[in-house]
Amino acid sequence: MFEVVIGLEVHVQLNTKTKIFCSCPTSFGEVANTNVCTVCLGLPGALPVLNKEAVKKAIAFGTAINATVHKKSIFNRKNYFYPDLPKGYQISQFEIPIVEGGEIFIDFEDGSTKRLGVTRAHLEEDAGKNNHHGEVSYVDLNRAGTPLLEVVSEPDMRSADEAIRYLKKLHAIVRYLDISDANMQEGSFRCDVNISIRPQGDTKLYTRVEIKNLNSFKFIQKAIEYEIERQSNAWEDGLYEKEVVQETRLFDTDKGVTKSMRGKEDSAEYRYFPDPDLLPVIIPDEMMAECTQIPELPDAKKARFVNEYGIKEYDASVITSSVDMAYFFEQMLAQGANAKMSVTWLTVELLARLKEGLGITTSPVDAIKLATLVKRIEDGTISGKAAKEVLDYLMENDTSVDESIDKLGLKQVSDDGAIIEIIEAIINANTDKVTEYKSGKEKLFGFFVGQVMKESKGTANPAKVNQLLKEKLG
Repeated sequence: MFEVVIGLEVHVQLNTKTKIFCSCPTSFGEVANTNVCTVCLGLPGALPVLNKEAVKKAIAFGTAINATVHKKSIFNRKNYFYPDLPKGYQISQFEIPIVEGGEIFIDFEDGSTKRLGVTRAHLEEDAGKNNHHGEVSYVDLNRAGTPLLEVVSEPDMRSADEAIRYLKKLHAIVRYLDISDANMQEGSFRCDVNISIRPQGDTKLYTRVEIKNLNSFKFIQKAIEYEIERQSNAWEDGLYEKEVVQETRLFDTDKGVTKSMRGKEDSAEYRYFPDPDLLPVIIPDEMMAECTQIPELPDAKKARFVNEYGIKEYDASVITSSVDMAYFFEQMLAQGANAKMSVTWLTVELLARLKEGLGITTSPVDAIKLATLVKRIEDGTISGKAAKEVLDYLMENDTSVDESIDKLGLKQVSDDGAIIEIIEAIINANTDKVTEYKSGKEKLFGFFVGQVMKESKGTANPAKVNQLLKEKLG
């Protein structure tokens, strides 16, 4: 049996308006090589100027993960030669990162948690992007210089599942802090996976392999699972030292396999040294005080939802896993909807109806409509079953909850007279069953309830039906 050792390096693109060392915009999807200047292009004599907002966002993140935020940090030059890096080096942080240490807690379905350590988080500039077309490659430098916060974990994860939970919690934290849109499709949240295996009980760290530039939770999980299998098979076949070497691999999403890309560099090969064009970053006390005032984070919000509203921990975890979902839920409560019913109608009913491409922020049914629907169930206007029909209708039609109820004819009848009239007709048509019921066959009560609901086409208030039937049947 083998134990898996996983560490993650996550590149979080900070949502500043301009790049980290120049005033070029960071907007996505522009015409290639239009968001560039002499600094982005690495032209001789161009000098970088640090973006203060990037520093503020890094401080907020360090505060959120209980890390040490260094009042003094240094930028370094990381030397390597790729076409998407015109200067021949990347400005990053090495000896003294802005954020050091920290922790992230992941949740499991059984209510347990696990602490995963964070080694560091440092500021750096992004590289450009290589676009390959057959035998020709084009370089787009629009992304070059975009501010990144690279978050490096401790090798504390022991499965693909733990790695995904860590990534989802990290994703939620940066979204709650509003320091990144963390859009994985656009490359704003990218992950490199470092993975090795060792015999169960062994404490030695064996050869690690890096899988580069993964930007989907699904592909990250598949890449880890494949690499675990590849390394385990190599060990069992006696080929571990030959087949598992320190290297960078890429994940082929079509074939579901990792492939060798290049040998993995050690830090010495990058020849780090302090960037002579940038002074050390010194954070003033006032700036530190301002940036450590952060919003309520997922774990704190989850605890508050459980304590204030009495909802289950697992439900609170689901709701707080996304800042948009948590905001949606809070909007429902602000409209006066019952908390426990809101949980069900948000996490079970609405989410199940959101088709491919639709998220909570683009749902045709907003928080106000869903809250109104919950309140109509609470006040007896409609039954829970009818509410599902109304929700289906609202997903396809831009109309109000009350208009939908009227149009579909689903309003519950709570008028005693109308219900008694139906009950009496059912009793008169089933005298034999009335006799059986009164002689002790109490299970027949369900038959009478069903007949009344059928005759009323489901609009009779079930509570009223039960009450009046008991009175009439004696």
